[in-house]
Amino acid sequence: MKKIRLPLLAKIIIAIFVGVLVGQFAPLFVIRSMNTFCALFDQLLRFMIPLIIVGLVTPAIAEVGDRAGRLLVLTVALAYFFTICSGLFAYGFSTTLFPHLIDTEHIDKLQRESQVFAPYFTVQIPPLMEVMSALVLSFMMGLGIAVVKSPTLDKGFGEVQAIVVKVIEKVIIPLLPFYIFGLFLDMTSTGKVAPVLEAFIAIVLIIFLMTLVLLLLQFCVAGLVAKKNPLRLLGHMVPAYFTALGTSSSAATIPVTLKCTTKNGVNPSVAGFTVPLCATIHLSGSTLKITSCAIALMLLIGKEVEFGNLFGFILMLGVTMIAAPGVPGGAIMAALGVLNSMLGFDSQQQAMMITLYIAMDSFGTACNVTGDGAIALLIDKINDERGFQKSE
Repeated sequence: MKKIRLPLLAKIIIAIFVGVLVGQFAPLFVIRSMNTFCALFDQLLRFMIPLIIVGLVTPAIAEVGDRAGRLLVLTVALAYFFTICSGLFAYGFSTTLFPHLIDTEHIDKLQRESQVFAPYFTVQIPPLMEVMSALVLSFMMGLGIAVVKSPTLDKGFGEVQAIVVKVIEKVIIPLLPFYIFGLFLDMTSTGKVAPVLEAFIAIVLIIFLMTLVLLLLQFCVAGLVAKKNPLRLLGHMVPAYFTALGTSSSAATIPVTLKCTTKNGVNPSVAGFTVPLCATIHLSGSTLKITSCAIALMLLIGKEVEFGNLFGFILMLGVTMIAAPGVPGGAIMAALGVLNSMLGFDSQQQAMMITLYIAMDSFGTACNVTGDGAIALLIDKINDERGFQKSE
């Protein structure tokens, strides 16, 4: 019989449940052993973050910079604009609602040292560079490859990207449920798990509603420009939405998204160009989730939520989302460096972000995919008026 493969979300849920259950009665050596594993995984994650940035962002920037057609530039700019708007929408929505949903009485308890039960040993694995150094290097090399047309560097960074994706796919993601188990085991044994789980449930429900409101706003804009009924346009995209819910993959949903987009009256050639491109570069739903989860976690642990910091974070997040690998949890993995460098999230807080994000993975993908249809409508309208496609 074939091995049964559980999706990552199922593994995370099981890890949380077992961690909470075992944490009620686990002996000291079990907690300290898991804390030892968590400390080692934490060091591995710290080491990998700059490599993830360089390995993913550099080839993504080089590829976009190398394909400098006007329609491509317009699509990339519009996808980035949609992504930034979704982050700002998430900021406004989250800062309005979350303070009323998150119990701040538990903040003092959550701010105490997490690992009361110290690991048996730790191994220091210093990263090769700081996160901001990795970001600057990625931009410089990506743009440089596009400008000087260096096939050697292009191929080299493409191979680095393949290695980084394999490490995420074969090492980080498989070990992640054990890391989550260890964190919830520790939080349960120290009495911190109840407020975290209560906040998690409220956050997930609110963010799901936020994705629906965001899609309605996106299609209202597209309908206004295209002079079409936005509700009908959004209705035509329903098959793509539910396909993405089931697959949790923008790429796997492309055929359905193309069909839905052309049903909305988009020129098939424009849809054939825009939809596959946006499946890679347009991640409004993912940006909304990451921004909202970050704000919720900041409130939960007592960090100050300032618009200046969050705005810069959203701008940089929009760029890193372009480089997100197409694996489960790829978007949040690509965002870890920005969470650390701009919001000061440590490894435990990053792990909590991963847990929250993956709990809503399919919702974000469905929002991304459906929003691709709105962008295609806008590009089609601009293409009709300005004849960009003919000049390509």
